[in-house]
Amino acid sequence: MKSNTRRITALAACVVVGVALVWWHLESKSGSSWKPKAAAEYLDRRENQWARWPQASRDHGTFCLSCHTALPYALARPALRATLAETALSPEERQLLDDVTLRVRNWKEIQPYYGDMADQSRGTEAVLNALVLASYDARTGQLAADALAAFDHMWETQQKTGDDKGAWPWIQFDNEPWEAPDSPYYGACLAAVAVGMAPQNYRSTPAIQENLKLLRDYLTRESAAQSRINRVNLLWASTALQGLLSSAQQQSIVDEILSTQRADGGWSLSSLLGTWRRDDGTPLVADSDGYATGFIVYVLEQFGISHEEVHVKRGLSWLVRNQGIWGGQWLGHSPNRRRHNPFSMVARFMDDAATAYAVLALTEDSRSSSGAAVAQKRYAASGWPTLSYPCNE
Repeated sequence: MKSNTRRITALAACVVVGVALVWWHLESKSGSSWKPKAAAEYLDRRENQWARWPQASRDHGTFCLSCHTALPYALARPALRATLAETALSPEERQLLDDVTLRVRNWKEIQPYYGDMADQSRGTEAVLNALVLASYDARTGQLAADALAAFDHMWETQQKTGDDKGAWPWIQFDNEPWEAPDSPYYGACLAAVAVGMAPQNYRSTPAIQENLKLLRDYLTRESAAQSRINRVNLLWASTALQGLLSSAQQQSIVDEILSTQRADGGWSLSSLLGTWRRDDGTPLVADSDGYATGFIVYVLEQFGISHEEVHVKRGLSWLVRNQGIWGGQWLGHSPNRRRHNPFSMVARFMDDAATAYAVLALTEDSRSSSGAAVAQKRYAASGWPTLSYPCNE
């Protein structure tokens, strides 16, 4: 009797799982809209978990402003506010901003993220702090004192000599795409985005012009040696900081990236990392993923490519079809190692970034008066032909 009961229970469990998988497949393939509320709930929950994770804890009761969870959250969560008709910051946003502000105000007393990598920690944090505060101030049109202080810290930590002159010392744990040997270039692109989005024409401040020249020189000097994902970062930076690249240079990156779009309409991070290999020897996941697709579509929108252009339209369609029905997130794949437990804290870092950039792409698509709409007018006025590249099958 007990044996039969176990068999029945196991069979019932299999049926439940099977039905759930069919439901997920049908909804993900046939859904015509995405779920902003579910995405917001996932992002809030994950930011809350990150802020309370012991390994993210830092002195003065603060936590690390991570490239995979906290930074994408800070960029994406405000974009959901209009869609959800919210009138105030979420508690997780408020906590994040308070944390960044506290560290900026106590910059000289507060300890770096990693004592054994003090210079790299300072350089990384300075750029991230400036980007977060500038992105929020851009929504008010007023550059607050805390953001100005964060920019001062950023310029103080910029490298003025050596091969990486113009960039920042950057945390490196041999992890792509944000903490690898080529990640100082990613950090420099973020710095350019921060300067470009800062309100009140901060980019024209006389005191920062020499710093800006060093940054521009570095980004253009090292661009040819970069992986495709870093060239996407460069395109993003060029949409924020006008004059960073020529029109021909921007178009070259667009051509390169569009040629890597997969037959299903998405992009795969593995195709953007050059010769990168996982440290456990397992093969990179070649499937389309939420991080690569969301980030690329968002950057193409910022560049000014119409939402009706075939590649962007197919990318947006992929994002709509591939939001999870449980949890509201998009999946990302670690390029560093195979994650055997997909529900662990670390395994979901790529999902955090994937969800945030998918949200940015989809909310940009829904705002007719957004910066992307302005960029589209600029793109059309440039006289460049309508893009109609063959997709990479």
